[in-house]
Amino acid sequence: MNDQQQSITHAAFIGLGTMGYPMAGHLVKHGFDVTVYNRTAARASAWVDEFGGKAAPTPAEAASGAGIVFTCVGNDNDVREVILGEAGALTAMSTGSILVDHTTASASLARELNEAARGKGVAFLDAPVSGGQSGAENGVLTVMVGGEAPDFERAAPVIESFARSVRLMGPSGAGQLTKMVNQICIAGLLQGLSEGINFAQHAGLDVEAVLAVISKGAAQSWQMENRGVTMAEDRFDFGFAVDWMRKDLGLCLDEAGSNGALLPVTAVVDQFYAKIQQRGGGRWDTSSLIRLLNS
Repeated sequence: MNDQQQSITHAAFIGLGTMGYPMAGHLVKHGFDVTVYNRTAARASAWVDEFGGKAAPTPAEAASGAGIVFTCVGNDNDVREVILGEAGALTAMSTGSILVDHTTASASLARELNEAARGKGVAFLDAPVSGGQSGAENGVLTVMVGGEAPDFERAAPVIESFARSVRLMGPSGAGQLTKMVNQICIAGLLQGLSEGINFAQHAGLDVEAVLAVISKGAAQSWQMENRGVTMAEDRFDFGFAVDWMRKDLGLCLDEAGSNGALLPVTAVVDQFYAKIQQRGGGRWDTSSLIRLLNS
């Protein structure tokens, strides 16, 4: 724990899913006293057995006395429940503490939470993450943050416990808007990668050799280097699920409807993911788009 972190020693983490579980663990490894809450209590007990710390029966009890409270749950309604609900974290947070939401949610919710938190003297940061399950497990997530600079400066050294890049993107909501840009870019990229691999297969090329060559040029991407070969092998049990991507793309399309941005490719890819869900692939990872071209 460095000098910037000395004022925050007790953290709470609410939501121990695929991402939150290892993220909370990194806080313990970096010297923080951590209390966790998870809707499924057995998951919280397992986390305590693995990392130490404490588990609480409600978000409010987890947040009580914490200098910083993290949430990482499923969607807007889940966030409202664990933060604004009758036993929500905000009911127990003290003046001067910081609330950081890592859920990928709407920008409008971020602004709503910011207003509610500031009404209680609590700082709020919307801070969605990118990097997937492996990034969370290895403590190398990218975190895009919306909020006020002084609050960000206090929270950033703590967030760095599980991130390699933490950046303030603008006022409340800017973190969520930046994550939407991230998901828009990934969706279009994965469709292009799917079509390229499918074309190579139909052309009788050695797909692995093709990917090895073109990944050293202008076509290079994280998705190509980490998912290209497995896409060609029809394996889709890695990381970020189609169900989650559809939720995120829905947020993007809703926001575009408000701000006037045109997202024609995103809208098409969203419907491709809907077809994957109809085939029972909601838990396949997002690279499974290629299945629509192969069958």
